[in-house]
Amino acid sequence: MRLLIILLLMVGLQAAEEAKWQSLFDGKTLTGWETAKKTPVAKGWIVEDGCIFRNAKGGSIFTVSEYENFELEFEWKISANGNSGVKYRTNGQLGPEYQVLDDDGHKNGKNPLTSAAALYAMVSCNDQKALKPVGEFNTGRIVAHGTKLEHWLNGKKVMETDTSSAEWAKAKASSKYRDKEGYGTGSGRLMLQDHGNLAWYRNLRIRPLD
Repeated sequence: MRLLIILLLMVGLQAAEEAKWQSLFDGKTLTGWETAKKTPVAKGWIVEDGCIFRNAKGGSIFTVSEYENFELEFEWKISANGNSGVKYRTNGQLGPEYQVLDDDGHKNGKNPLTSAAALYAMVSCNDQKALKPVGEFNTGRIVAHGTKLEHWLNGKKVMETDTSSAEWAKAKASSKYRDKEGYGTGSGRLMLQDHGNLAWYRNLRIRPLD
């Protein structure tokens, strides 16, 4: 009986945690997404085969809602030589970026600071990074909780940093964000970047954190 009670409690806890997740894409429409100017998405991005597909020039798109502390899961695929990204805690177009990239085909792949899954131009990935070939979906995950930021790729934590640390301050001071006050902090919309290349996103969901 005691074992049964424990199992029921575990199932209940798992169900409660699962209930905290919110879908960001219904697989059929761009409901919940908007342009930088907070207007409906009318060009550049479509829904195809259960994906948010950047198929033409149209500008980056954003979630209608803002988030500060969260866990985000998504799957992504990029075209050959392609470049895109997922930004968060945005202020306008500015925010930390989970780089989406064809490391082998794009010049940014040669620099660890701008390669896939890095926190673009700020923090490179560790030796746990294992990127799938172009044409295959990768699983991405972003955790932003207070001053702590994490990037995950295909089940492995590949980047972690603390925006209150001396290392972060040094990286920021030597980056193009040096004069951007509040970069990486506060609440903001999530952004899927239009960088001029074909890109696919699917199974996007988010879990707010306390």
